Amino acid sequence: MRMYDLIEKKKHGRALSREEIREMISGFVSGDVPDYQMSAMAMAIWFMGMSDEEITELTLAMADSGEKEDLSPIRGFKADKHSTGGVGDKTTLICGPVAAALGVRVAKMSGRGLGFTGGTIDKLEAIPGFSTEIAPERFFALVNRVGIAVVGQSGNLVPADKKLYALRDVTATVDSIPLIASSIMSKKLAGGADGIVLDVKTGSGAFMKTMENSVKLAETMVRIGTMAGRTCTALITDMDVPLGHAIGNALEVREALEVLQNHGPADLREVSLRLAAEMLHIAGKGSPEECFRMAEGALRDGSAMAVFRRMAAAQGGSTEYLDGLAAGAMPEGEASVSVASPADGFISAMDTEGIGTASVLLHAGRSKKGEEIDHGAGIILRKKYGDRVKKGEPVATLYAADPALFGEASARFLASLTFAPEEPPARQLVYARVGKDGLQDLSPVV
Repeated sequence: MRMYDLIEKKKHGRALSREEIREMISGFVSGDVPDYQMSAMAMAIWFMGMSDEEITELTLAMADSGEKEDLSPIRGFKADKHSTGGVGDKTTLICGPVAAALGVRVAKMSGRGLGFTGGTIDKLEAIPGFSTEIAPERFFALVNRVGIAVVGQSGNLVPADKKLYALRDVTATVDSIPLIASSIMSKKLAGGADGIVLDVKTGSGAFMKTMENSVKLAETMVRIGTMAGRTCTALITDMDVPLGHAIGNALEVREALEVLQNHGPADLREVSLRLAAEMLHIAGKGSPEECFRMAEGALRDGSAMAVFRRMAAAQGGSTEYLDGLAAGAMPEGEASVSVASPADGFISAMDTEGIGTASVLLHAGRSKKGEEIDHGAGIILRKKYGDRVKKGEPVATLYAADPALFGEASARFLASLTFAPEEPPARQLVYARVGKDGLQDLSPVV
């Protein structure tokens, strides 16, 4: 096989065989296929696409490129949940403990944030002492004992994706549905879970800006998971507005604890419960509607909060710190400034990516991989889409260790808001569910 011939083949829109894809990925990981040729292939895929069979074979080849987790020491059904990224998305901190409180094993490997999207590992590491680097044997034992453990991804898990993503990031090929789907699903399949729930975001704060592309990505990933023998479903959820009111790691942990105590923002609560219901549903606990009611019960009776607290303690996290956050304490060592509305009216649109970028300017997120972040920094939204505001009224509070960061971040935040004299229409939080039988529109659970 010559890589040149495969690039030529894909350039003209012809399908690559299983053997060709396997040899290409193996050669890329070993170094026999140079970066410049793999970059050319990524661009050819961007323009010409791939068939369902090609995407599945690419995903499986990438999943097989390194170590794969064997979760058989964990008793019961193992469910995983993955979000395609967003702003204020701390749902894993809620839906994971809810599902675990109701008997589903949640053995989760998560990543760090980059750019305007946050990462679950960064949020958990905002809890002093919380360790996300755990040996496999201890990981299995924690899941068996607590019901859930969340760790960082292994350095040897899916090396093909790490190498390929680094190239996509600098060659303008990140936004390719075949490459996004294979990247996400290769890690999920290698992670070893029995079932996978996908939270596919759509809107200004998502990688998929349009509903059409969000549906296409969700359907592609569910097909991959199903063809690979896993139980797989996806929810398409709104990211035209930040989720909840808190953006930034410790601030988001604090808000997740509010929901786990059976209050907190209604939008964050609903999306988290819908995801928890999907995790319960794929584990055979009942219909999505029945599982939603069960998930509500785990918030009401305090069992989900108890699971989160046990997980944090088991992974070395300070329960005293958590108790302070749960009681309403704010992260220490941060300066703050209030951002005032420049106009009267209603907030009629929010550039969610822009708001996420404002949080990065406060050092709550990373502009490049490996960058240090300030776990206490971030934004609390005082007003959101649809709210009436008066000129001079606070619309947000910014937090940062260095007050010199407030000027640029405030300007970026305000540039992300649109005001109108009339109240805008209500937004739907969860648009659709995608399962092995296809797309199903959803209405809010009442």
